[in-house]
Amino acid sequence: MVNKRTDITVTPTHKEPYLQGVVFRYSVFAIAFAILALGIVLLKWWLIVIGLVGFVVGIYDLMQVHHAVLRNYPISGHIRYLLEEFRPELRQYLIEDDQAAVPFSRQQRALAYQRAKNVSDTNAFGTLENLYQSGKEWFLQSTLSYPLKETNFRIMVGSERCLQPYSMSVFNISAMSFGSLSAAAIEALNQGAKLGGFAHDTGEGAISPYHKKHGGDLIWELGTGYFGCRNHDGTFSAEKFAERSRLEQVKMIEIKLSQGAKPGKGGVLPKEKITPEIAETRDVLMDVDCVSPASHSAFTTPREMVQFWQQLRELSGGKPVGFKLCVGQPWQFMAIVKAMIEADNYPDFIVVDGAEGGTGAAPVEFMDNVGMPLLDGFLLVHNTLVGAGVRDKIKIGVSGKIISAFDIARMLALGADWCNSARGFMFAVGCIQSRACHTNKCPTGVATQDPYRQRALHIPDKAQRVYNFHKNTLKSLAAIVGAVGLHHPKDLQAYHIARRLENGQIKLLSKFYYFTEPGVLLDLSARSDVFNQMWVMANPDSFLANNEALIAYNHDVRHAHEHNEKRFNEGNYPERIDSFDETANSYYTYDDDPS
Repeated sequence: MVNKRTDITVTPTHKEPYLQGVVFRYSVFAIAFAILALGIVLLKWWLIVIGLVGFVVGIYDLMQVHHAVLRNYPISGHIRYLLEEFRPELRQYLIEDDQAAVPFSRQQRALAYQRAKNVSDTNAFGTLENLYQSGKEWFLQSTLSYPLKETNFRIMVGSERCLQPYSMSVFNISAMSFGSLSAAAIEALNQGAKLGGFAHDTGEGAISPYHKKHGGDLIWELGTGYFGCRNHDGTFSAEKFAERSRLEQVKMIEIKLSQGAKPGKGGVLPKEKITPEIAETRDVLMDVDCVSPASHSAFTTPREMVQFWQQLRELSGGKPVGFKLCVGQPWQFMAIVKAMIEADNYPDFIVVDGAEGGTGAAPVEFMDNVGMPLLDGFLLVHNTLVGAGVRDKIKIGVSGKIISAFDIARMLALGADWCNSARGFMFAVGCIQSRACHTNKCPTGVATQDPYRQRALHIPDKAQRVYNFHKNTLKSLAAIVGAVGLHHPKDLQAYHIARRLENGQIKLLSKFYYFTEPGVLLDLSARSDVFNQMWVMANPDSFLANNEALIAYNHDVRHAHEHNEKRFNEGNYPERIDSFDETANSYYTYDDDPS
């Protein structure tokens, strides 16, 4: 044991002289004073102005108490804050690699800009990607490939209870509210949607005059605040919804359970920021904070949610009704599926929003650490519907960092029916990824309510670019589909894409990801037992997990396993049960499909 203290104080080997440090720290301030003195002596007014401004700034820096840097380095310390202010721009234009995705790479943004401007999007001298790196994916083209003449790919959304099914594009504008985006941006997006015949999701901020001005197809998103169809206490108003949902432009109704940027969190728009226009659009009062709760008040159980979407379907005159979510606790989604099966009432569609999505402001912890990424969330939803035997009754849309034709083709190959894009269309309308959406100082007028900044956005020109981006992306999608030897993106399958693993091996996505067989959840025979367990936990009468049912299920599984092991050891060789996997610990597995 050591009996003496250890001195851990570090003594610098080269101690800087005190006077030298003072001179270095206050040199700029001294120069400002010298310029002022020189100007007075020489009677040069411009020197006096420069010196006086510098001297006053220096005095202020020395007296203020909020910034230690400025007190130690008067005047010169401001250089640090200036560089910090322009750091994102400097990084984007001078330092960032073409493929550094933060959150979208320069190459991805360039692709969107080129297609929006209707200029060539081809590159020369080979790919910039390392085709041998782990995770690289590619489509397997066919010897019988051919160019497709038809590129306006569409699907029909609407179940048997739907009286007004909607033929929608496989690529549409994702949810972005008026308020999050500027009036000019909303108007340009909707005019572009009208030109191209694709859908424009309103976001939860309701249907604004700018959504209606050009008549583009709308998907009306109902969030927890029920903006546009709410009573003054924030509850749902059936009368207002019935009136506004029957607008010819409104093609589908989407109940928002959660969004990728901040799942599980509501929001507050302070009354000071509520303009008469926003108040009219959202159907809120101007002298009260506009609150968007974290959860819905129109329903509190899965069964009530089924009743709610049927109510919306009837009030809207039979238009397609569905819901959007960023997947959280899996058994809660499965509880909704159980409720819809028991009621024999299915949503017309489900939109899965990935945690990598987000166009507006959100807390960093929510953006980085809450919610399931798109691929994981989609596979959970898709596999649950397949396992419950109802996948054919419900269309699935996806959104979350989708921008290129490959992004679309990949998700459709994995089982999605259509894709939405928010930031891709923001690029088309002029966004430069300055990441100032939450400051009201968007440099291009896309994500700001500043009327002067919005003037920079020329609506007819940007609407044409929105149309071009959609058209040219679908042309590229058609080229991929034709190269694979198919006629429509709906024919793409997971086995059309190969993926390189860490060990250099190659697997088809059909073998890389876990896919359930139809109906296996109904008799708890899914190969990955975690699906069986979560299905047992799902309770159609509550969003809370049924833990008692899970305990009973695990007991039965262990008992059956032990019974079969005993018979096997005694020489009786029963047919081995492998419908469950006790080692499964993820929502899908990378193991080969044993079938």
